[in-house]
Amino acid sequence: MIGGNPFSGFSHQGPDRDREMIRYYTAARIKEALRRMEAAGINTLFARADNHVMRLLTEYWDEGGTLQWIAQTSAEQPDYLRNIDQAAACGASGCYFHGGQVDYYWRRGETEHFGIALEKIRGLGLAAGFAAHMPAPHEWIRDHLDPDFQLCCYYDPSPRVEAPDHVSSDAEKFNPADRDRMARTIRTLKATAVHYKVLAAGRTDAREAFEYVAGVIRPQDVVVIGVFLGDDPDMIEKDVALFEQIVQPAAGA
Repeated sequence: MIGGNPFSGFSHQGPDRDREMIRYYTAARIKEALRRMEAAGINTLFARADNHVMRLLTEYWDEGGTLQWIAQTSAEQPDYLRNIDQAAACGASGCYFHGGQVDYYWRRGETEHFGIALEKIRGLGLAAGFAAHMPAPHEWIRDHLDPDFQLCCYYDPSPRVEAPDHVSSDAEKFNPADRDRMARTIRTLKATAVHYKVLAAGRTDAREAFEYVAGVIRPQDVVVIGVFLGDDPDMIEKDVALFEQIVQPAAGA
């Protein structure tokens, strides 16, 4: 699967890199990237349910695009229930509670939001899931709810203590011990795990990252990565080829 963070300028490499991605990824370039993903055999995009993404996807589908969209709630939206409605109305096939929101509510002990969000997403006929950057929220969700999928971040680079939305910083931390802890939790989940930030936001070589994923992934799991074609215009095709070589055999696909 492809993740939409680079399209929206969320580099997790600092504010300068964010601006570089925003300037590179015009609407035309994003739609061209989506068409190249289709040609490479990818069928799903994970991306934010914000005005930018929803307008762009509407144009892309009107022009014949075929990728399905799994929507991420946008933490800056004041009402996540309304945001879920917006995603469904725009044509999302599934929706998940943003990892920053899950982390934030978990730290505050406000886990009732998880059940409310799950009921809302399911009520709209969408596949329902949760993201989180820490194992503990995923373990609580595993034990108390029945989502269709759980997005398991390999790293916890910027803890969401004061607010759920991401604040760009040059000081984000990507500790390899985080992914080992998350890998242990993934093995215990009943739902499909969506492995994300497996490349440590570009800090880990793709081959090394995929070799790690191959040792963790289960047959029902999927992997989502972002691509910045400003660095390498052939990144999509190279990543797909490497994934098919390393990860797919391990997953039993």
